[in-house]
Amino acid sequence: MATNTDLQTKERVKVKYPKRYKVLLLNDDYTSMEFVIDVLITIFHKSYEQAHEIMLEIHEKTKGICGIYTHEIAETKVMQVHKKARDNGFPLRATMEEE
Repeated sequence: MATNTDLQTKERVKVKYPKRYKVLLLNDDYTSMEFVIDVLITIFHKSYEQAHEIMLEIHEKTKGICGIYTHEIAETKVMQVHKKARDNGFPLRATMEEE
């Protein structure tokens, strides 16, 4: 028989969110700005305005953040960039780093 004075133990559960990774595009002297914008729109689902802004950041600062994702999604985005660049004859590179 339980009474109101019985001690109840509560288990505390700590939720640990997965690590997140920044996907970066790296500037080079050969990939066209139009192609970088296309990659940002098609792979990273950016608007034209967002893509243009990120492209300028990449051009001026040698790299720019395209998005922040879980490890598996970031890895997939990097592979998609490399495949699209290779298929179109550009040396565009993408990397990922922990946020």
